[in-house]
Amino acid sequence: MQLAFVLYKYFPFGGLQRDFMRIALECQQRGHTIRVYTLIWEGDVPPGFEVRVAPVKAIFNHRRNEKLTDWMNADLAKRPVDRLIGFNKMPGLDVYYAADGCFEDKAQTLRHGLYKHWGRYRHFAAYERAVFAREAKTEVLMISEVQQPLFIKHYDTPLERFHLLPPGISQDRRAPDNAADIRAQFRREFRLGDDDLLLVQIGSGFKTKGVDRSLKALAALPAALRKRTRLFVIGQDDPKVFQLQSTALGLTDNVTFMKGRSDIPRFLLGADLLIHPAYNENTGTVLLEALVAGLPVLVSAVCGYAHYIAEADSGLVLDEPFEQNQLNQFLARMLKDDAARGVWRRNGLAFADTADLYSMPQHAADVILAEHHG
Repeated sequence: MQLAFVLYKYFPFGGLQRDFMRIALECQQRGHTIRVYTLIWEGDVPPGFEVRVAPVKAIFNHRRNEKLTDWMNADLAKRPVDRLIGFNKMPGLDVYYAADGCFEDKAQTLRHGLYKHWGRYRHFAAYERAVFAREAKTEVLMISEVQQPLFIKHYDTPLERFHLLPPGISQDRRAPDNAADIRAQFRREFRLGDDDLLLVQIGSGFKTKGVDRSLKALAALPAALRKRTRLFVIGQDDPKVFQLQSTALGLTDNVTFMKGRSDIPRFLLGADLLIHPAYNENTGTVLLEALVAGLPVLVSAVCGYAHYIAEADSGLVLDEPFEQNQLNQFLARMLKDDAARGVWRRNGLAFADTADLYSMPQHAADVILAEHHG
């Protein structure tokens, strides 16, 4: 079959982007041809992929999205495909991979009443309705159980169009046999003493991921504990606001900001704790990557994958609604207690051996290639 995938932006470090790549490669391995439509492509193109970057420009994102849709549809009319798979919501998809939560729900609960009169709202609402409306034909790949009821509430989407996928954690994220050596080497490289504690926060979009909360919690640690604690914040984002905040909190020596990286497994093995107090997060792949690497996790309950941390007993989950004070206390407790971190580490590794945290690309390909479309 000839398959076309569409996503607004491809870069190697995004969660959605990595999911897209693994699903497309899985389909290619099964003998199907891959074409990709996008606005931006950064990084290598896999052998055999045809990548079409839309030559469109617009001041507003939503106008640019519409121009991409039109340009893609014109190309598809000339060169049809068997399936169109989207990683962002848009009209005409056979399959949609639900990396994002319910836009309509957010618009109704979080936004000012006037918001609905803006072109931006109308665009995103229409593109979401095109996927989830009761009469639409799009099959939906769900990665977060939390969001499904919201789509059904707003659109009355038939249940049989949803396909809940297991997580898709890359096997290379699991702690290898020489994990201890990698950790020792990593800690030498970053000049971390035996007594030093390393916190990592990983993910693009520092505001959404709650970096401000992490900085406050770090600043609230008892002086002696804070002195030997460092925080690495890694992701594709502009850190300026957060650098100012960390300076204001007197954390200049404790905090390092880094761009997205391809050697995240080393950080998961070299660190002592992953902190992830996100404001909202559909899933949170990094939570499971930490779990299977044996890195204890401190996470807010809003994250779709937080329940795995609770089930595995591989860290602590904050209560909802979020309270900064609880984060401060949990962080101090987890850093102080070496024995507890050892237990959480072993629990995570044991869970990684038994739970299905890996087969998302295979399940997604099964749905894409199934016969029931349209």
